[in-house]
Amino acid sequence: MSNSADSPGTGTTGSAPESAGGPSSASDRRGGFRPVRVLTVGVFALAGLLFFTSFNTAKGTNIRTDASLLKLSDLIQERSEKNGELDETNGALRDDVESLAEADDGSTRAQDDKLAGLEKDAGTQKVKGKAITVTLNDAPPNATAKLPGYPEPQPDYLVIHQQDLQAVVNALWQGGAQGIKVMDQRLISTSAVRCVGNTLILQGRVYSPPYKIQAVGDPEKLQQALAEAPAIQNYMVYVNVYGLGWKVTEDGTVTLPGYSGTVDLHYAKPVE
Repeated sequence: MSNSADSPGTGTTGSAPESAGGPSSASDRRGGFRPVRVLTVGVFALAGLLFFTSFNTAKGTNIRTDASLLKLSDLIQERSEKNGELDETNGALRDDVESLAEADDGSTRAQDDKLAGLEKDAGTQKVKGKAITVTLNDAPPNATAKLPGYPEPQPDYLVIHQQDLQAVVNALWQGGAQGIKVMDQRLISTSAVRCVGNTLILQGRVYSPPYKIQAVGDPEKLQQALAEAPAIQNYMVYVNVYGLGWKVTEDGTVTLPGYSGTVDLHYAKPVE
């Protein structure tokens, strides 16, 4: 169906009708109103908008790569290392302050002994004794069910979870641990063992598996507590079926470092 604008128009008064094959009217020569042309202009305008948006988002980078994610990962690792350095510096300064305070603090011997006991219980002092180390690790990415009657593993079955680490730490405390170190950090009462994805975040620092948890105490009681913990018994099913990493070793006599991070507690305050 043709548009009315496409039909030959009539000329001015006194002009003859246009003959077939003759020159078209002024209306035809200008094309009149054609929806196709409007649609074409709209398509080009939309394409230009998309190009501009892509350029503005990319800012000269390749937005099809994961470079931004890599930069974020590098930043997290850098901050984690920086936090470790600050912890060491803070620990050294704390030792200096304590040495100066002990030189002449006006306290009695009984008060000093009481303070030392509190610091030991708080985990800010070194602790020496026999120890064991528990090592947890992810299963191989191509792991399959090793025992009949179990389904093939989901990706979630093959990685260490936060509850697995917490189960080990809780069992070691239950077994009478005098002090616990996760990776290279001493745990205290406010320490939170948290996992984000496939990484452990502990007191501002990031770690990847394998995860090592070392505890000072009676090795026999510590290992018995591990064996009796229901959460670890469940974890051992995944160890035997899917190959999650589990290793317990006796370390002999070791010295765990004292906690060197901040011990200040922060609370939310109402806006004044």
